[in-house]
Amino acid sequence: MRRCLAVTVAVLVFALTPATAGASSRDAASTHAYLTASYTLLHTAVSTWPSVERNIHKLSQRLHAECPGAGAGSPENEEAQKLTYEAAGALWAVGYRTDIASIHAYNSILERLTWSNPTITHDAHRLARGLLEMATLRVPDICADTRAWHADGFGAMPSDVEPYDRHVEAIDIHEIPQRLLTPYVQQADKRLRTRVEHLATRFEELEFMRGQADWIILLEAVGLNE
Repeated sequence: MRRCLAVTVAVLVFALTPATAGASSRDAASTHAYLTASYTLLHTAVSTWPSVERNIHKLSQRLHAECPGAGAGSPENEEAQKLTYEAAGALWAVGYRTDIASIHAYNSILERLTWSNPTITHDAHRLARGLLEMATLRVPDICADTRAWHADGFGAMPSDVEPYDRHVEAIDIHEIPQRLLTPYVQQADKRLRTRVEHLATRFEELEFMRGQADWIILLEAVGLNE
């Protein structure tokens, strides 16, 4: 899986240094709000991880019940990769949707923030939109697509798979470059920075331990290769 929830959460972490004398009050306030909101989202993501796992497990169980082994005997080729990426998209959709209320709240905060540097404002709004788009991403019908591919003798992938993959790949979730934000970070936010970094590390550990395993379990549920 090239993108995972941990990657998304990790992009909220950036190096913090004392604000320079030239930092405007608006820039400092927006940066503080950004960091505070990022802490809240990270805390929620770590706290709700068991719920994310339960929801992903339910998806795998449903697929196993509806189309067990539907992809058995499928080749390992470029067409197969499209379906395995669709499966990854399903995992992201389920995972992000678990925290959709927190992502909505995060989005509403970031969309109101502005900096004197328009690039920072643009990057913050882009991040907010990307997270919300991932949280509202539809869960594809993997069983239907796998059955259709099998019925075609594992030839061409069903027509809806590649557009879905392109849509997921196009969702833009990138951090605000730290070099742009560091001049506006206040000294008082150092402790908050440490807490954010700790939560990000914890979430990355959770994602590393479970993300790939969840993907493999889902693929096995319908008999697809990795």
